[in-house]
Amino acid sequence: MQHKNHLSILLIIFTVFITYSQQKKELNSQKKPIDEALEFIQLKTDTLFNSNQTISLLILQKKAANKYNLAFGYNHTKLVQTSTIAKNNNAIAAINGGFFNMKNGGSVTYFEVNNTVINKTSNPKNKLMNGAIIIENNFDIKIQPANSDLFYEASKQESAVLITGPLLLSNSETLKLPNMKFVNNRHPRTCLCETEESVILITIDGRQKEAHGMNLMETQDFLKSLNCINAINLDGGGSTTMWIQDKGIVNFPSDITGERPVANALLILEKVK
Repeated sequence: MQHKNHLSILLIIFTVFITYSQQKKELNSQKKPIDEALEFIQLKTDTLFNSNQTISLLILQKKAANKYNLAFGYNHTKLVQTSTIAKNNNAIAAINGGFFNMKNGGSVTYFEVNNTVINKTSNPKNKLMNGAIIIENNFDIKIQPANSDLFYEASKQESAVLITGPLLLSNSETLKLPNMKFVNNRHPRTCLCETEESVILITIDGRQKEAHGMNLMETQDFLKSLNCINAINLDGGGSTTMWIQDKGIVNFPSDITGERPVANALLILEKVK
């Protein structure tokens, strides 16, 4: 059943590229199962949205709760690279997390782990930060409209909370986005989505000749074509990073200096038996 789910997603991806291609389809892909419940797929094309794209996906089956945990890793005192956060937590794989203060470090949105508040929202008027990633029972993940910092501080239901955004899909509906450069221009993007069977961690490379990136409307279309039900945007740009144990960084970060230090990362951890 799990292999069939992986094959189903791959077939959906190929259909997406055929649908959006205006010319003969040029698509290179690599598909590397990490095990029966976790798979890495990378796609390179020059036709999706009439642009060069490099897209990396980590597909984690929801049925894998007996083997994996989902968690946030972070550093209290400074910004560190996604790969370092992953290694320090013995992660199987990771993507970069939420938006952060590049000068002083720390998340600029509400961030909580194990009922401990790590950071509070620095600008509550920022309408883009309208979604939240909730982890319950160390695996069950929810992508939903954000509540207030005070709500999460009082709640004891979550293993972890990260406010980020914008929220891109909710209950399979495409959400309206504001008319602004951050939304309209193509950039590298990091996203998280859930389908009926899986949680998908996604990086979309950009700011490169071989990878133009996507605007957020294109990102919405792509995620919806993958049958994502709920989806949210994480920090992108030079922060966009995907790391896998024994493979290292598998996407292509856009900064000339390479992988950018960040405040937190979303991790896939193997359960300790």
